[in-house]
Amino acid sequence: MTPHRPDREVAIVAFAQSDHRRRTDDLSEVEMVMPVLHEVLRQTGLKTSDIGFTCSGSSDYLAGRAFSFTMALDGVGAWPPISESHVETDGAWALYEAWVKLLTGEADTALVYSYGKASPGSVRDVLTRQLDPYYLAPLWPDSVALAALQAQALLDAGATDEPALAAIAARSRQDAADNPHAQLPGARPQGEYLVQPLRTGDCPPIGDGAAAVILAAGDRARELCSRPAWIRGMDHRIEAHSLGVRDLTDSPSTRLAAERAGAFEAPVDTAELHAPFTSQEVVLRRALDLDESVRVNPSGGALAANPVMAAGLIRLGEAAARIHRGDSDRALAHATSGPCLQQNLVAVLEGEPHVR
Repeated sequence: MTPHRPDREVAIVAFAQSDHRRRTDDLSEVEMVMPVLHEVLRQTGLKTSDIGFTCSGSSDYLAGRAFSFTMALDGVGAWPPISESHVETDGAWALYEAWVKLLTGEADTALVYSYGKASPGSVRDVLTRQLDPYYLAPLWPDSVALAALQAQALLDAGATDEPALAAIAARSRQDAADNPHAQLPGARPQGEYLVQPLRTGDCPPIGDGAAAVILAAGDRARELCSRPAWIRGMDHRIEAHSLGVRDLTDSPSTRLAAERAGAFEAPVDTAELHAPFTSQEVVLRRALDLDESVRVNPSGGALAANPVMAAGLIRLGEAAARIHRGDSDRALAHATSGPCLQQNLVAVLEGEPHVR
């Protein structure tokens, strides 16, 4: 457990993401990752040899082969030998590992990247491998069906209704129109039911993409970025594995992670929520106590582009980018993994006061 007021300051100083595409049959993982790696290095003026620690996030299930991340290292350049690690989940958790590494003082800079190619197969079925292998996984309930169970629970509890979910979808895609790198071309309208009560517009688009960030500590961060996004706190928690023992209308793990990260100590002006389904934004807003004064998913969120294994890292990167530009002073970023918001990570980012 990491205290949310660490002794060493660490910030996100650069963020880049790929253009998200429906298919990337013409690109390998290396070719997809390299442009975003070059972009974050260009933003900071760093060379690969200047990076103290490298951490990545991806999934062998999506790639269809074991240790697939070792191929992506070709895009980083692993010779001469580098200090490197990998997490088999969304890149937001790779960022957490890199953050802890910098807090220990073992490095002053870190490169974090993640990528996902969901287009080659049925990602709805692949994600069933996250389920309990004895009771749930043998039934093969896909990710959309499980999200529909959560949405129906919210409707039955009176926490939302279908017009409200449609409004979330419309707002997200409208916001994404101003962010060309954060949307998948040809975003679907509200459409017909995919799995009732979720329509196509309530569900995330399937596509491929990559993202990268650079972290730096202390004065090194100020040298590399005119307005660093300081990580004031970060924590991640997990719900019970069995869906049958959970209240799907609530997310206690998100609330606890936010509390441990210091999110409730002062108001936030921006929240980038990793909510692949409209109904999940409802759950997260309630767990995080976000009112209408908070700008939620100004990037468009995962409803505009949802590259599996990178969408969570993108939420942290988008929140940091708003601080870099001066559009936000205190932002909350959230990432999730697993069915129905099973695992949740929350980070609080702040910019230093503007000099008038």
